[in-house]
Amino acid sequence: PLPSYDEVLVCTPDTEEEEVELLIRRALSPGSQDQKIFCLLGADKLVYKVSERLEFHFFRLVQSSSILNYKFLIFCNAKAHNSYVITAFDAYKVTFPYYDKMEIQTYLKRNLEVPSGTAPVAQAFEEPHQQNIKFVFSERAGMGE
Repeated sequence: PLPSYDEVLVCTPDTEEEEVELLIRRALSPGSQDQKIFCLLGADKLVYKVSERLEFHFFRLVQSSSILNYKFLIFCNAKAHNSYVITAFDAYKVTFPYYDKMEIQTYLKRNLEVPSGTAPVAQAFEEPHQQNIKFVFSERAGMGE
């Protein structure tokens, strides 16, 4: 399953250390192994102090946790070369290949269908194949355009 709202933290320069630590604690606590995928999106936007604390909390909790197969993803802009997060987690870096919009849409239509009558949220999509997810592309994301 895709991550739910409690598994994703969208980072901004205003994201606080406590928010980051809470997500890490969720990912590395007992019970986190039930197919949850914890994600930090835009972690390269974190201010230096919060980035440093992310590294500290993550490695401290990994060492003290008995959870071995957690799912914790940190997404960063590949062009953000001066990001502390990118440097701190460089050993774990994975670069994803580029996919164009049509390839992504085709993949989603084929793999993320909702069985009929099981997800009321999927009714918002007025296509023959109800999907769990839609991508909205915008020239000015977050500006309502």
